[in-house]
Amino acid sequence: MTNRRTTTTHRIALIPGDGIGNEVIPAARRVLDTVAARHGLGFTYETFDWSCERYADLGAMMPDDGLDQLRGHDAILLGAVGYPGVPDHVSLWGLLIPIRRGFQQYVNLRPIRVFEGVPSPLRDAGPGDVDLVVVRENVEGEYGEIGGRLGRGLPEEMAVQEAVFTRKGVTRVLDYAFALAERRGGRLTSATKSNGIIHTMPFWDELVAERAAAHPEVAWDQEHIDALAAKFVLDPRRFDVVVASNLFGDILSDLAAAVAGSIGIAPAANLNPERDFPSMFEPVHGSAPDIAGRGIANPLGAIWSAAMMLDHLGHPEAATHVTDAIATVLAKTPVRTPDLGGTATTEEFTDALLELLR
Repeated sequence: MTNRRTTTTHRIALIPGDGIGNEVIPAARRVLDTVAARHGLGFTYETFDWSCERYADLGAMMPDDGLDQLRGHDAILLGAVGYPGVPDHVSLWGLLIPIRRGFQQYVNLRPIRVFEGVPSPLRDAGPGDVDLVVVRENVEGEYGEIGGRLGRGLPEEMAVQEAVFTRKGVTRVLDYAFALAERRGGRLTSATKSNGIIHTMPFWDELVAERAAAHPEVAWDQEHIDALAAKFVLDPRRFDVVVASNLFGDILSDLAAAVAGSIGIAPAANLNPERDFPSMFEPVHGSAPDIAGRGIANPLGAIWSAAMMLDHLGHPEAATHVTDAIATVLAKTPVRTPDLGGTATTEEFTDALLELLR
């Protein structure tokens, strides 16, 4: 492939965040710039220091006009959120969740794949056997703001948390999942718990059946979340697209990433499919404060997330170029970061990937 003149430029907001986010986002940026030169693309970046460190200094994860500052960008690439000393609910509700909800990023997309060269902990899950996508509803469901605490410190202290499932919210994520299944293997599994959760889950099930009628090409079924978690471990090969509520999707996607061999390589996209707002892309691994600053973080989660960003921005060939390079470096080279059993630094691993991309 020969270099081509840059014809398309995208504005990208970078939020390295906390811990190893500051190490993996620069790696992802190097990959983006290399791929851009090969595919006639250009990127301009604006970096935001929104993080737990900012919270410790200023009392807020991001400024009051944070969403307005992000609004004009084509996409957001985020590294990690969370650090010791700042409660997780403070860091998440101060940054990640306001962006997801303010920009109506109602689809959380998490692809799971077993790569050659990354052994799964499951003996029957080899390369090519596991290739699925979890579609998680991302802005309502069990992670609602309705509720409160009463009688703090008293024997009768109580906490009330309300789940919110709306017809609009459930229907739109189901339509996205069914359409994705049509483009993939034609199979969809819905995660439920309608035998135990009496209102929201039967409502979810009814809407799944309703939307399935509009997608007759897709074979679908539903599984109670406890049985589904077991089947993810016992037979992950049977799944293609799995759609789930906010809580169930969160848990299932992390479990599936472990099945694939390492949560360090897992990506995620927070999508506004209508493109009324920028979408946000992030690795799943978190801030990993135990290894932050040592230069040994696995950059693949961030790099794969950047590939998902390329696809969302309308450059599927560039995205495939990145994911193919990921597969090749894992299958054909011994270069590994410590989480994958090797000794390579973040920079060394990124350099090996860039050699393939060039």
